[in-house]
Amino acid sequence: MAVIGIVREPAGEARVAATPATVAQLRKLGHEVVVEHGAGSAASYPDEAYAAAEATLVDREQAWGSEIVLAITPPDPERIALLSDGATFIALLSPALRPDLVESLAQRGITALALDAVPRISRAQSMDVLSSMANIAGYRAVVEAAHEFGRFFTGQVTAAGKVPPAKVLVAGAGVAGLAAIGAASSLGAIVRATDPRPEVADQVTSIGGEYLPVDVAVEKSSDGYAKATSEAYDRRAAEIYTEQAADVDIIITTALIPGRAAPRLITASDVAAMKPGSVIVDMAAGQGGNVEGSVAGERIVTENGVIILGYTDLASRLAAQASQLYGTNVANLVALLTPGKDGVLTIDFDDVVQRSVTVVRDGAVTWPPPPVQVAAAPAKAVAEPVEIPAKKGMSAGRKALLIVLGIAALFAVNAFAPAPLPQHFTVLTLSVVIGFYVIGKVHHALHTPLMSVTNAISGVIVVGAMLQITDPNPVVQVIAAIAVLLASINIFGGFAVTRRMLAMFTKGGQK
Repeated sequence: MAVIGIVREPAGEARVAATPATVAQLRKLGHEVVVEHGAGSAASYPDEAYAAAEATLVDREQAWGSEIVLAITPPDPERIALLSDGATFIALLSPALRPDLVESLAQRGITALALDAVPRISRAQSMDVLSSMANIAGYRAVVEAAHEFGRFFTGQVTAAGKVPPAKVLVAGAGVAGLAAIGAASSLGAIVRATDPRPEVADQVTSIGGEYLPVDVAVEKSSDGYAKATSEAYDRRAAEIYTEQAADVDIIITTALIPGRAAPRLITASDVAAMKPGSVIVDMAAGQGGNVEGSVAGERIVTENGVIILGYTDLASRLAAQASQLYGTNVANLVALLTPGKDGVLTIDFDDVVQRSVTVVRDGAVTWPPPPVQVAAAPAKAVAEPVEIPAKKGMSAGRKALLIVLGIAALFAVNAFAPAPLPQHFTVLTLSVVIGFYVIGKVHHALHTPLMSVTNAISGVIVVGAMLQITDPNPVVQVIAAIAVLLASINIFGGFAVTRRMLAMFTKGGQK
């Protein structure tokens, strides 16, 4: 049974790596959990809550001396010295940007796992800390912007006059960007967004934003993250940012490239063109910043009255929620590393997720991991044309034979069946023929609304079946009752589908 230590984060970080709820999950995996006194107090998780979850409260040295240490922020030299020999340390390490930290951890002979190195593949979504924290940070960025903006986001018409809605530009439509778009749109703002991946346009519009395309070819992402853009793209994007800066009230930038400094999107001239009282939230300030003039962790007011927020603790400002999501991601990773649920942590390098997050293993540096391909790259060329066999149609002779047999069957029924079956059979046959040719000429996109409306024809079946219910034969009564039930479902279901489809084409959800 391994001992997992939950440590208290340094000043300025309100989150905690495990909550009482996730402590219970870790214990179910066979681990013993110890928590440093006050570790969760800043996130509204008191020591008593951890004690109720059967965690043991310990001092700082004991928590850091555990076999497995869970944290959020990268450790400084003092904290690295507190780790025990052979320990496993799990936290946000930014190994691509902190080679010195990786080397320091390796010198201690420990195993270090970077939660910000989880590959963006379907199987690893439950462990994707970056997405969880970006979602919270994007939402909080809008809250901070609204606080500084000091005006309505939504437009209003009042007796005192008309209030126009705020205009918001979101640069980057990743997880953080989409969260910001959704939050700003929900507050009633006019939201526009840019992103080098045109495939995100549908996601932007689905949550109330307007996608501003940059009509320049870009390299498609193969790892779930945005790629570095070309000079032609950067030139056209810069023109769009300049145009939008003079028009919008709020800009939120989220552009990050893994392992590299944040790209510069908004220049000093763009900031100077913004209206006094406008707000910029640079969510990439901690990695160099997307905005010229932003300072990591600080609030800056320019000469023309534009407020630039370079806060790097946006997720920490929603500490309770962020800790719960972070703790769940960590618990899911520990569950992957504890397949036997026996409290024994094992790392399998044949598993792409475990290989990707392992930065140091038993003192040996294992970063960077082999690249993980999560999206199919576009084919460069087709070596040879693929010949697709033509679909064989029915021969003319076979068609003629089937027609003759159908006519013969129709005449046989009319000649030998008792009345009124011949008349009914004739109507049925003609209906099938007419229906086939009518529906066959309708475009495929219109099949659903057409069929949902024509389901009302089932009303004829309902009327006929209701007349048959009075028949003295109980078998006929049962069949008629079933016909009424099925036809009614068809009718009401058809109108329900039609109503939903019509609602998709109404403005503002008006019916």
